Amino acid sequence: MKDILHPLCLAIAGSGLLFLLRDLRRDRRDPALVALAFTYFFSALSYAVSLTWVWVRIDSTLGVTNIAVPLAQSSVILVFALQAIVLAHWSRTPAVARRRRRALLTAAAVVIAVMVVLFALLTPATQRPADFSLYYAHDPFFQAYMTLYIGTYTVAELYLARSCWKYARNAAGSSIAWGLRLISVGALVTLGYSAIRIGAVLGAVFGFSVKSLDPYAWLCGDVGSTLTQIGYFLPTLTAGTRSARDWTTAHLRYRRLRHLWRAMDRADSGIVLRRPARHRDDILHRRSAHFPLLRRRVEIRDGQKLLRRYLDPAARSAAENRRRTEGLTGARLAAAVTADQIHDALIRHHRNDPVDAPAEYADAEAELPLATTEEELLHLQRVAAYFSPPRLETGAASDSASPTSGART
Repeated sequence: MKDILHPLCLAIAGSGLLFLLRDLRRDRRDPALVALAFTYFFSALSYAVSLTWVWVRIDSTLGVTNIAVPLAQSSVILVFALQAIVLAHWSRTPAVARRRRRALLTAAAVVIAVMVVLFALLTPATQRPADFSLYYAHDPFFQAYMTLYIGTYTVAELYLARSCWKYARNAAGSSIAWGLRLISVGALVTLGYSAIRIGAVLGAVFGFSVKSLDPYAWLCGDVGSTLTQIGYFLPTLTAGTRSARDWTTAHLRYRRLRHLWRAMDRADSGIVLRRPARHRDDILHRRSAHFPLLRRRVEIRDGQKLLRRYLDPAARSAAENRRRTEGLTGARLAAAVTADQIHDALIRHHRNDPVDAPAEYADAEAELPLATTEEELLHLQRVAAYFSPPRLETGAASDSASPTSGART
């Protein structure tokens, strides 16, 4: 059972560690983030060391039989201390959190030191990567060792379950609240591992066996630990997912506006303050499109202002009648008519044929409020969806078009 569950848990812990290391590159001064990264590191280490083939290799390399046991379980003790440190930094003032961090690390060091001494007194001579706890359950030194380890394990898990469920009530976000609750559930599940391991020690004293429950011990330990790791990582994963979604959405919007923006740019390149980089290069280099998108929005609006002299009232009326017959109403009607107006205005601009009494854009009406940047971007996407660039003559350029790019003076 151990060699089936541990690789999966190792993959989860390792993946979480990689994501956290990425975040640490941006913010190495966050003590909670540093402690959380070490939590995943020692968790992954405990799973890796406990794998049978790794266990055997470590024993042969270091020359100490079953040395993988204190290595793995010392890592688990450090995981408990680091988890409590993370909670301290999340819920306490920095000064209080620092004091708790020192106390927790000191307590973990003391427990690990005593475990090492008891393991040295045990001097196990037979390599038992599959059933170490059951095989040595009759040894008094091992009973003391396991009582200390499982006692610390149980107290830590109970503290984790109680604290996380309590903090979840006042969590700042839903992902944090769900993550804390998941940590509580995982901590309670791992108590099954504690109960079976303590049962093995008590069975050796009182003459009963829990050997048949050994697979369930690994199951409770690994499933509970995995739930705990997912709970800690859930807020980070949610934030990363939201960031990736925003990054992708900005690039999609930027691309959807390209035909409309390009038509404006060809009419008067002076609307473009700075020539944008190739969109493909921005994507390949993982650059954000938020600022270029805002620039594109401003430049399209500037282009609309430049085309106002060419807005034919008859063209607007014809566009409204045509689009209404297509069943468009409200914001979609305004966007479609505006797109048609831009199309007609670009043709007139190219011919240098302004209108004596120009019309207003359909999207300038009071019944279409665009109070926020988000609303305006959504509207411009609708305009771009209905817009078709006109086929202009390829002869001499229009006298009104600027031959240079850059800001107008």
